[in-house]
Amino acid sequence: MSTDWKGLLGDAMQDLGELAKGNPKIMSAIRTFDEAAAAHGALDAKTRELIALAVAATTRCETCIAVHSKAAVDAGASREELLETLAVAIGLNAGAAFVYSSHILSAFDTLSKK
Repeated sequence: MSTDWKGLLGDAMQDLGELAKGNPKIMSAIRTFDEAAAAHGALDAKTRELIALAVAATTRCETCIAVHSKAAVDAGASREELLETLAVAIGLNAGAAFVYSSHILSAFDTLSKK
């Protein structure tokens, strides 16, 4: 896979800027969410960005990947920290698929009874 992450990040910032300019209330709401997430201060910026990358992996958001990868780099995250973070995300996705598979099996069995 060859993704131009720098180009994607630049394009995303431009597109999001246009959205914010066209509807300033959207940008204000996003800023409020971001400020609330960091308000307590128990987690440092690097940890918050690593969590954001784990979430980006599970939600499959390429723009989130670009934005939070850059922020994680800027916050001093190491490649080793990222790899451990991604292992947690992979495990969670596998676990979620396992749990939901049990729900699907239960639904199928229930709905197949006559």
